[in-house]
Amino acid sequence: MKNANRRRRAGRDTFSSSFGVLVALAGSAVGLGNLWRFPYLVGQNGGAAFIVIYLMFVVLLGLPILFSEFIIGRRSQASAKAAFQALAPGEKWGIAGILAVLCCTLILSFYSVVGGWGVEYLYKSVCLDLTRGDSDHLANLFSSFASSTWRPLVCHTVFLAATAGIVISGVKNGIEKFSKVMMPLLFIIMIAIAVRSLTLPGGGEGVSYLFKPDWSKVTSSTFLAALGQAFFSLSLGSGMVITYASYVKKDANILSLGAQTAASDTVFALIAGCAIMPAVFAFGISPGEGPGLVFITLPYIFGQLPLGEFIAILFFLALLLAALTSSISIMEVIVAFVMEEFHVKRRTSVLIVFLGLWLLGGLCSLSLGILSEWKIFGKTIFDLFDYISANVLMLIGGLIVVIFVGWKLSKQDMRDELTNGETLHVPDWLINFLAFLLRYIAPTAIIIIMVSQMLA
Repeated sequence: MKNANRRRRAGRDTFSSSFGVLVALAGSAVGLGNLWRFPYLVGQNGGAAFIVIYLMFVVLLGLPILFSEFIIGRRSQASAKAAFQALAPGEKWGIAGILAVLCCTLILSFYSVVGGWGVEYLYKSVCLDLTRGDSDHLANLFSSFASSTWRPLVCHTVFLAATAGIVISGVKNGIEKFSKVMMPLLFIIMIAIAVRSLTLPGGGEGVSYLFKPDWSKVTSSTFLAALGQAFFSLSLGSGMVITYASYVKKDANILSLGAQTAASDTVFALIAGCAIMPAVFAFGISPGEGPGLVFITLPYIFGQLPLGEFIAILFFLALLLAALTSSISIMEVIVAFVMEEFHVKRRTSVLIVFLGLWLLGGLCSLSLGILSEWKIFGKTIFDLFDYISANVLMLIGGLIVVIFVGWKLSKQDMRDELTNGETLHVPDWLINFLAFLLRYIAPTAIIIIMVSQMLA
């Protein structure tokens, strides 16, 4: 599409600065998974050895796809579906955008339920209810809450309403302003918790668990885990980066922004590991995975610490902020699609999206309780939405993106975006290497992930 990157749709909102873009993108990447999944994977797969492998895949897979989505979004200045239609008019590439919107709809439907758990646990920590009782009591507390009917629905509603309230204010006045304040605050909170955790007697074992390289634990599954983490951690294949990039001004350096986004996401995951694992080992608790670690084990640990009540409040505030910074990026993909496809105002679009997600999220929440026996393909609605979005739609979306940029767009189009119309110096070898990765390496890696998921 000739000069597509020069045409900005009339009245289209934009980020006001490169810092605004960075914190918004970092917020999209930093989510609940950083607080438990990354530290767990590191410890289970050889510590620093896993980190080295993970960083290799970030460079060889994550960054090329991230740059590809940046190129598509900024060049088209359009939502996920309209972006492909603008760059390849009259062709079928728009299916990638539709898959991205569907993916984000499924993700936010169950993600808002988990975000609602964060709302509940922040409230409980403020009321000092989480630092009393033993681990069995806390396990029963979590189980009875998650499987109940009305309270999770209320918390789901509060979380989704908070997300909608930010998105409805727009890109500059809503998403960017929120991210500029909350992302630095999120990092500060997690650093403070990490410092306290690292000073605990016996906490050094947790540090060794995270960072001592143990190559004997590295297997083929380690490489697959690192490959998948590099892909999913940066929110690739879901349309989030494409949508945010469509709000980026033409003078922003997308190579720099992409690298800083990946670095911020990795640094936060490592800080989270330093905040969680030393405390887990200091109290002789085997590190768990998923909600059990965050909502059962950690509250028990906080109850054993001096000033544990205050630490619990900080932690669940950080968890809620991490969830919100991700949820606003997910909702924006859907909202932008509805605005452009149906030509409605942002406020109307947000209301439509909120109502749809509230209904689907309600079903996800109830599927953990009164609807737990209602299963599709052997999975609850919650688990089904999680599986389809992560194991099917994101991977297919990512595959289409790299094929589109690697084979459909010309190398000159790629150069034009990466160099901002030749105003930035980008070495030829770097552009050629990126094109090689997008044409051959990235598609192969994504197909490997897809095959491994099917065989798992």
